[in-house]
Amino acid sequence: MATVYIPALLRNYAGGRESVLATGRTLAQIVTDLDRQFPGLADKLVEAGHLRQSLAVSIDGELAVAGLFEAVGEESEIHFLPAISGGS
Repeated sequence: MATVYIPALLRNYAGGRESVLATGRTLAQIVTDLDRQFPGLADKLVEAGHLRQSLAVSIDGELAVAGLFEAVGEESEIHFLPAISGGS
């Protein structure tokens, strides 16, 4: 199972947990499993079939660029992070 780290702002939707275990071979499947465990969490992660623009995802230390299609390994570490926007 992959270990999923939940950002502080979303922990109340995950029972207050900092990290949880989830199954899936893609990020979409991981999100589906998270929603099975914590109904409504997927709505905070996904919008209109895509990751929310306010989030970035790191899988095993690499920024996920394929969105929900990103591959996930059995022992992967997944971090949902608030996206940082820049510019002035």
